[in-house]
Amino acid sequence: MSVYQHILVGLDLSDDSKAILEKAYDFARLNEAHITLAHIIEPFPVVYGGDMPVDLTEAQNVMQKQSQKHLAKLASEYEIPESDQIIELGQTGSALHELADELNADLIIVGSHGRHGLALIWGSTANSIIKGAQCDVLAIRV
Repeated sequence: MSVYQHILVGLDLSDDSKAILEKAYDFARLNEAHITLAHIIEPFPVVYGGDMPVDLTEAQNVMQKQSQKHLAKLASEYEIPESDQIIELGQTGSALHELADELNADLIIVGSHGRHGLALIWGSTANSIIKGAQCDVLAIRV
């Protein structure tokens, strides 16, 4: 019997994403677990040009389309279907927590840059995911 049934992999789509996905995919295979990929896009803040707010909706849409293409390319190398590729808008930590709950994921895998010093005090994305998760979290050092 496998330890994990459904693994949610949070990817930031940086150059490290392929290495994280490779380890996550191997881990999922070892556990005979279902794997879902997720990329969370943090919303752009409202920007004001003088007294008028600037609408950044189009820029956000372009970013979302580019992210979908990039995630699809990564997923295709591991034959992960489109139905298991999620792009969402939100705060990364809480969005991954909600997705894990919705999907009944029992493990979240993310990359961690192993920050220290002031970056550790202020926190990191991986830290926010670990702190609020209702399931196990595996942080892969990149």
